[in-house]
Amino acid sequence: MHSYMRAVGFGTSINGEQEVDILLDRVCQKYETRRVVRLGEENRYFLEMTKACGPNVGLCVCGELDEEGFHRQYYFPYLRGSGDTCGGEVTVEKRVSGHSYEGVCEDGRVGVSLIFYLQNPGDFRRETEQQHLRAAHVTTTLSALSLHGVILLPQKTRETSDRSDRKREDYFTQRSAMVRAAKNGNQDAIESLTLEDMDLYTMLARRTGREDILSIVDTSFMPYGMECDQYKIIGTIQFYTQAANSITGEMLWQLTVECCGMTFDVCINQRDLMGEPEVGRRFKGTIWLQGRLNYPE
Repeated sequence: MHSYMRAVGFGTSINGEQEVDILLDRVCQKYETRRVVRLGEENRYFLEMTKACGPNVGLCVCGELDEEGFHRQYYFPYLRGSGDTCGGEVTVEKRVSGHSYEGVCEDGRVGVSLIFYLQNPGDFRRETEQQHLRAAHVTTTLSALSLHGVILLPQKTRETSDRSDRKREDYFTQRSAMVRAAKNGNQDAIESLTLEDMDLYTMLARRTGREDILSIVDTSFMPYGMECDQYKIIGTIQFYTQAANSITGEMLWQLTVECCGMTFDVCINQRDLMGEPEVGRRFKGTIWLQGRLNYPE
């Protein structure tokens, strides 16, 4: 069973692969959306079927259809995010193991390439089959599922005025431009980023001797574990809502968090979240990052 089924409400209610197969058959028979893409000149088709099991969450089943029938290749739980998280160039590659896809988005706000699990492979395969891929004009909506999280209090000295928010946004914008320039070989940008990192390291070394690290670090976004699309984050909660899985009745928290200048949605089972979410408090946890490519009409 997919390990992140618990995050969308299939935790204690689904036991074993047999019950998962029954659930996936239900998705295939009573899907809410379906995308069909013809593969080349052969009589083969790629199918992507989704069924919601709560607000913005559900299951997706993908496979191929040929003369012998439908062959399920993989499935995954998803959280449908909102807004455009990234507008940078996106590259999509097939995973080494399995038939699914990973996306890579260059975003200078984080300082690393964002690797995410592709939520809409049907749209991607349609674009590539028709040779209409326009990566430069594609935006990405990120979202995440989590199996463990903790609610932290906000920083005591954190400013909440519109002026401070604009300053933070300007900083991330300038840093993104600096990172892009450094990747293009701009020596001044490389030196500026190096000096900034050295100053940051010196400040942290000085303050960690007398302060807790969580009172210094406001938000963070770091790769985590062996999987390339998993991260450990600390993000400020901007909005939250509680919902129930319509099939199992398990309660879920859906949080909109701001992390390193990016805003995206996180879904976690109520059983796996320690603490009470509130706007302004912070979410700390490990996430499986997903992304949806928004192709122009």
